[in-house]
Amino acid sequence: MNDNKTNPLLCDSESGMCEMPIGKASNETTVIKSENKPVKIIYYTDPICSSCWGIEPQLRKLKLEYSEYFEIEYKMGGLLPDWSYNSGGISKPSDVAHHWDEASQHYQMPIDGDVWLEDPLNSSYPSCIAMKAAQIQSKEKALIFMRILREKLYLEKKNIAKWDNIAEAAKLANLDIARLKSDYDGDAKRLFQEDLNLARTLGVRGFPTLFFADKNNNQLTVYGSKPYAYYENALLALHPEAKKKIFKNENPLSLFEIYPTLAPKEHAVILDISYNQAEEILDELFKDGKLGKISIKNHSLYFRS
Repeated sequence: MNDNKTNPLLCDSESGMCEMPIGKASNETTVIKSENKPVKIIYYTDPICSSCWGIEPQLRKLKLEYSEYFEIEYKMGGLLPDWSYNSGGISKPSDVAHHWDEASQHYQMPIDGDVWLEDPLNSSYPSCIAMKAAQIQSKEKALIFMRILREKLYLEKKNIAKWDNIAEAAKLANLDIARLKSDYDGDAKRLFQEDLNLARTLGVRGFPTLFFADKNNNQLTVYGSKPYAYYENALLALHPEAKKKIFKNENPLSLFEIYPTLAPKEHAVILDISYNQAEEILDELFKDGKLGKISIKNHSLYFRS
């Protein structure tokens, strides 16, 4: 039994981190270097990381405003290897339910913690490996796939450690499911292990962790879920010439042409308006039949109808 005081599923709302137990540090040094664009971001995440779900609004805004200046590489962190934890008041899946409901309120993102009561996950490794398998096929589709996995987990209370649920998400992301399964059973496991090894080398302690690097080996790190300015400032510090692309929102539905699903918090952060304003706009579109809506006990998600 691991008696370390850090529990990976007890995410700290103040630091915005889902922290891993302290492991053996690596003495190796790794250089992160941008290749195709002025800045490279290595983002350590995990499909079941509630704090990572919490920074979706900030990441989506960063991509809309500065995507031409950075490339982002998604690395999987393996937040929950198994249930050999007994710390921080969490020793079994049911202990996570209330914590996730609290995280939902803190981040104002839809999360239903009852998945840990109804169909709890035994590990985040299957979804991490599935993500690496998806990346082999297409980095673009892999991003869509991870979003769908998270929506299934946080809103639909689906256990995304089960292959059936992974396959269902893959189908919605237009991935080749047969190939995904083949890679999942093969190369994806090696690629996931490479992510874990690099995380140890880089000293990753929790998620989200974003490493920003330019072509001159200058590097900045943003730990945890932070306000948008932290991510923007890191990018601008490395590439001061970056010009913000202002998203013009003449048509309230235009954001949905870029992002098929949006939570009110995402809409609010992207447009620099309040949560209540965003919710009013989205609800009006829902009432007019222009948007669909998934409502759970903690917040909602809107989609093109």
